[in-house]
Amino acid sequence: MIPYPLIRPLLFTLDAERAHELTLHLLAAGDKLGIGSAAPVNGAAVEVMGLQFPNRVGLAAGLDKNGTAVDGLGRLGFGFLEVGTVTPRPQPGNPKPRLFRLPEQQAIINRMGFNNAGIDALLERLSSVRYRGILGINIGKNFDTPIENAVDDYLFCLDKAYPRASYVTVNISSPNTKNLRQLQGASELDALLGSLKARQTALAERHGKYVPLVLKIAPDLDPEQIINIADALKRHRIDAVIATNTTLGREGVESSPLAAEAGGLSGSPLFEKSTGVIRGLARSLAGELPIIAAGGITSGARARAKIDAGASLVQIYSGLIYRGPELVSECIEATNN
Repeated sequence: MIPYPLIRPLLFTLDAERAHELTLHLLAAGDKLGIGSAAPVNGAAVEVMGLQFPNRVGLAAGLDKNGTAVDGLGRLGFGFLEVGTVTPRPQPGNPKPRLFRLPEQQAIINRMGFNNAGIDALLERLSSVRYRGILGINIGKNFDTPIENAVDDYLFCLDKAYPRASYVTVNISSPNTKNLRQLQGASELDALLGSLKARQTALAERHGKYVPLVLKIAPDLDPEQIINIADALKRHRIDAVIATNTTLGREGVESSPLAAEAGGLSGSPLFEKSTGVIRGLARSLAGELPIIAAGGITSGARARAKIDAGASLVQIYSGLIYRGPELVSECIEATNN
């Protein structure tokens, strides 16, 4: 397998979204050719949400929205993978260009807008994958579904994803779908979580298995909002929370000529803000449900810092773009206890 540091300069000569698509294609092709590690990197197993994870390091949603490279990604050593975000109906997302690298800051700005082939296409593709590890399915609402009807989209996707998913993540925190973050408000969140939890209970009885529900939240929250969200998570017995999605802030990238581009910022500059949310959640949740950390993990030390802040698992995405598969094994080693 060609070392990533040799491939990266070539990928970075391409438009960011084209490079993304090419990388997924190469991962899928590499798996078919048997290129890459076929076994998980050694790590300490951990039980979270009633699931047995071979290690604490996962792939965040967004890299493989449509499940096109699950088998190839599964060969990189991750303890779990999360695909999506998927919506009930296919949608093209926002106009291009919509994905921007900021290499000096090890950051990415995106305004993709939940571009995906729809949940039916994802499930059809997953029916033929060989990967048998823990697989999360991240669900969202279509851009043209009124916010007051958003729960219908989430329930539709939950019904579809439930039989195939190891866990289902409810994404209400992307900054690139109009009004989506309104669902983090106290009354909106209460109604959404209540409906989802009731449907989860019915689906568990119907399918004879319990699939955990996870909520993914934004980093752009004040302390009172974090407390309110934690209270709602406990009240509705949600199984875990992912902290965090991308930020609308531009701290740490002000000098970049791309800083004015609309969209969510991810990568290294997000680390402190997202870790602060983890600390706040950890105080409010007091161990009642686990935290999955995402945001700014570009080294093993940063993955360890997320665990020390109160997370049980970590997810990487932007760091993988800059560091490659080496980051996976580095983070596994750093989070082994």
